[in-house]
Amino acid sequence: MGADLLLGAVRRLVTDLGFELVEFLASGPPQHPAIQVRIDRPGSTPGHGATAEDCARTSRALESWLETEAGVGPRYQLQVSSPGIERPVRFPEHWRRYQGRTVVVTARGLRGHPKAVILEMPDEDHVRLRLPDGTEAQLALAMIKEALLQEETAAETRRKP
Repeated sequence: MGADLLLGAVRRLVTDLGFELVEFLASGPPQHPAIQVRIDRPGSTPGHGATAEDCARTSRALESWLETEAGVGPRYQLQVSSPGIERPVRFPEHWRRYQGRTVVVTARGLRGHPKAVILEMPDEDHVRLRLPDGTEAQLALAMIKEALLQEETAAETRRKP
């Protein structure tokens, strides 16, 4: 099963269990893949989302599915976890949800790992960011290697309209 098909199937299974797929990474050869899945409760705040039991339940469901329906068989490595405080911002719905929030971005075409504010998603494949120097950049999501949501401090939360 290809990575895109695997991603779609894992997303459906995680959603059916009542969780949101935060991140999906698959690596290694198809006959012995390493699969990392991060889940959370929809609408949760950092530190108040998926529990260890939620991750274990999701892991058991994914193991069963991988071994029977996905055709992967018993030769795989699976890791299911919650996103933690610095939540990955990966899918288009994440970029839309966190408009106005700060992320640390690693992307082709950007120097270093700047903190940037998410301004908007003009379409499903691009995001517009305000960089630390005040300039704006529009990036293709495919160019972003990693983006981590930064937890707001109490002072930042009070300043918001």
